[in-house]
Amino acid sequence: MTTREAIRPVLPILIAASFMLTIAFGIRQSLGLFLPQITSDIAVTITQFTAAIAIQNLVWGFCQPIAGIAADKWGFRPVMLVGAISYLVGMLTMASANGAWMILFGAGICVGIGMACASFAMTLAVTSRLVPVSVRSTALGIVSAAGSIGAMVTAPYGQFLLNGFDWRIAALGFAVLALLIIPAAWIAGRVDKEAPLELSADNADRLSATGAMQMAFKNPSFVVMAMAYLVCGMQLVFLTTHLPSYLQICGMDPMLGASAIGIIGGFNILGSLFFGWAGQRWNKQALLGLIYCSRSLVLAVYFITPPSATSTIVFAAVMGFLWLGVSPLVAGSVIEMFGLRWQAMIQGFAFFNHQFGSFLGAFGGGWLFDKFGSYDVALVIGISMGLTAGFVQIIFALIRPPTRPATA
Repeated sequence: MTTREAIRPVLPILIAASFMLTIAFGIRQSLGLFLPQITSDIAVTITQFTAAIAIQNLVWGFCQPIAGIAADKWGFRPVMLVGAISYLVGMLTMASANGAWMILFGAGICVGIGMACASFAMTLAVTSRLVPVSVRSTALGIVSAAGSIGAMVTAPYGQFLLNGFDWRIAALGFAVLALLIIPAAWIAGRVDKEAPLELSADNADRLSATGAMQMAFKNPSFVVMAMAYLVCGMQLVFLTTHLPSYLQICGMDPMLGASAIGIIGGFNILGSLFFGWAGQRWNKQALLGLIYCSRSLVLAVYFITPPSATSTIVFAAVMGFLWLGVSPLVAGSVIEMFGLRWQAMIQGFAFFNHQFGSFLGAFGGGWLFDKFGSYDVALVIGISMGLTAGFVQIIFALIRPPTRPATA
């Protein structure tokens, strides 16, 4: 059977999972657009809004391993449906918010649970079970690229509603999109019957959740990858949360922030496809380090000088190319080291580190801005940590390539 023949019967599941990721990631990526209007309309400060985004990332990271364990026990469909409903509740709560606590509950807790149960980890785990190993890394890159389409479309859509109406109507518009996650999750849940897991004897598949967890934390390659992943989250969420505000402070057109996020989403597609393809051929963890170093240098170059429309568009395009390429590389590394059964759970532990970094990027960026009146200190910290993490990741990957530990 050829690769095409193997994929054709499960193509509807892959499309539904990709669509689920597109909507979930697109909305989440665009929430920073609401910051200026919400903070000027109701009793919510910049620090409180960014705290809600920070809590969202912590909830997402904390719930991700739990969602992986639940998917192994009850199946992917119920877990993804819980995530879809939580996402919808979050956007409806945000649309009716009249203070910081409702923003925290809606955009923070509910969206965080939704992302844990119905976005990257679940989508990539579904994809990994459905495609042959010979094209798995490339397939993970293609599906990751689907998440970028959402950001490319959702950010301009949200800014259009913000400009034409107000932030409550825009939040309701996002709730309509969140509603579409429910049927997508239902269809993607067919993976439970179409691709039952075949346990392997040479990885963590036959271990309990606790045994697989212990195996992961004793693997140096996994530990280094998980620690470097913190910087990834810090840099990316800092940008999605604070770039629109930064451009507004600099006197730029508010639509430029939405356009930049949309451009990031568009070039995410190219980056995800490229790094998915590259991960099939070269050391995945060395590629991760290369991404972290490159991002940090691009951030430094952009923020040294006052922004213009042209520099912002170029910056967004380059950052977009380097943005989501980490997803197929991290997922592929976890599968290579530990197998398929506990992929979502083990990847979730690494992702918790990523989300702690996201917490620092969202809340820390807002706190440092309130304290110093600019983003300069936050940028110096983020760029320095990114370069350090990238170099350590590359060096460790080259001197000690990841290996699959014995299950005995």
